[in-house]
Amino acid sequence: MDRNDEGSGEGPGESVGAEAGGPEAERPVRVGIAGLRLGYQIAAACALAVVAAAACVHVAMLFLHVAPSNTLTKQHGDVVDEWIYPEFEQNWKLFAPNPLQQNVAVQARAELRTADGGVRTTDWYGLSAMDGAAIDGSLLPSHTQQNELRRAWDFYVGSHDSQNRPVGLRGQLSERYVRRIAYMRLDREEPGREGDEIARVQLRSKTTNVRPPKWSDEKVSLKPTYRVLPWWTVEPDDLPLAEGKGRADADTKSHAGVGTKGRADTEAEGAAR
Repeated sequence: MDRNDEGSGEGPGESVGAEAGGPEAERPVRVGIAGLRLGYQIAAACALAVVAAAACVHVAMLFLHVAPSNTLTKQHGDVVDEWIYPEFEQNWKLFAPNPLQQNVAVQARAELRTADGGVRTTDWYGLSAMDGAAIDGSLLPSHTQQNELRRAWDFYVGSHDSQNRPVGLRGQLSERYVRRIAYMRLDREEPGREGDEIARVQLRSKTTNVRPPKWSDEKVSLKPTYRVLPWWTVEPDDLPLAEGKGRADADTKSHAGVGTKGRADTEAEGAAR
């Protein structure tokens, strides 16, 4: 009887089956961070906290950069600028009461020293119009065509006063930058004949108000206004660095008697006009 009872009881196999179907088998499987060991969970939580803190700081810096002037930006503006420039720069203002309602076109012309020793001034080249024509209809317009000239001119205007005088080191840097862009683009257009070279470059902006909609009572002048920059003499260091071509050409012309004296003569003739 004892043996029969033992045989009719739960055998080893039935005991294992009972354990397999017990509460431990019904426990849900942990996934994600919860499925890691305690040490890894702590490390993952610390990493997420650092990322969240960096994201909050970045959003706060962007907000202060685009927000109107306030106490924080006046006291800690340098810190905000160091965080933003140049990777995260924003060129719009939050809560702007009057968005830009003007079309600003940048134009340039060149003063050529001709092969026969004369001087000739070209017509104005619409640099902004060239960029617009290159972008129009293009599925993948380049960043240069979209922003190089526009941002360079904004940089110049923001760092110069109304008399085109630079304000600090950034003003001098912006002046060299925008003028070199103009020189390289004019040189690419080949405004002169064979043997002619660009001696001086001048830029100007043409600003035209956008026509108000028909339902608006606003009255604006549609006559364009111009901001003309002084003539800029092209130096050897301003030429494109193509295997030292610019400096080599300057040295050759200097030996031929067309170096500094020729540039000074050109400036004198330009001033006389």
